[in-house]
Amino acid sequence: MQRVSSACCLCDWTDEIEALSSIYGEEWCVIDEAARIFCIKICNGLEKPKLTACLQIILPHEYPSTSPPIYQINAAWLRGSERAKLANSLEDLYVENMGESILYLWVEKVREFLVERSQMDQPEKVNMTAEEDVEDDTQVPDIRTFSDSAEESHLYAERVNDEELPPIKHGESITDRRSTFQPHLAPVVSPRQVKMILEKLYENKKIASATHNIYAYRIYCEDKHSFLQDCEDDGETAAGGRLLHLLQILDVRNVMVVVSRWYGGILLGPDRFKHINNCARNILVEEGYAASTVRRPSEESRFQLLLRPSNL
Repeated sequence: MQRVSSACCLCDWTDEIEALSSIYGEEWCVIDEAARIFCIKICNGLEKPKLTACLQIILPHEYPSTSPPIYQINAAWLRGSERAKLANSLEDLYVENMGESILYLWVEKVREFLVERSQMDQPEKVNMTAEEDVEDDTQVPDIRTFSDSAEESHLYAERVNDEELPPIKHGESITDRRSTFQPHLAPVVSPRQVKMILEKLYENKKIASATHNIYAYRIYCEDKHSFLQDCEDDGETAAGGRLLHLLQILDVRNVMVVVSRWYGGILLGPDRFKHINNCARNILVEEGYAASTVRRPSEESRFQLLLRPSNL
């Protein structure tokens, strides 16, 4: 009987995936068919305000008969109570349809949520954990002059209009136990550019499908001799704060780093934080924001403390 049940589960989910692929076309993406990892980019269908979310799904072997899908909702604008409300609605749908294929209902529930959200006020601005908050981002000054070795690559940020999209660099990925981490970097001089960079990255289907897109940025306000800075975990608890801490230790300025993680189905424990920070530091060094030379003893000890597994 168990073999028959397993065969039914296999038939059910493969038929469901085939149907979803036909319905949603390019919006539907197969991440790892063998591991049953899929994602779909969902939008509200409007130009203004245009809201998108990525629903990533892992199907257990017992789905749909006895186990629900494992899911992650990726959306830079989705936070706090709104994220909890959407998650609760998906879980309620599963309970109401337990034992049945649920993915189509979930996708349309997310789309319905996006439409309702777009009818409300504009998505809230990114919350800032600045050393000193700056209320008017149009008054953020140009960045200071960098060292000669990095000057050429950073001159762009000194003359850029904050209405323009800064250039985005993509670094080398790190893979460990089927999880992949890839860093992205861009110069920033205002929170408005931070939002533009996130929107641009989420236009990339692969990046949008990441389980987590963790980011942190620091903007130096020269006239106030302080930093405007913020970070986001995107579901990877404490990862954003650790990434921001790394930027502070390296004393980088006017830069944003995003690290995308694609979960491979195996828990990494504290190693995931090590990979996130190593990715970030590598691209900062490659782009000239941080030195690759040996740090001072006090700085080295702080950096090792940040990465040490026993402290994660």
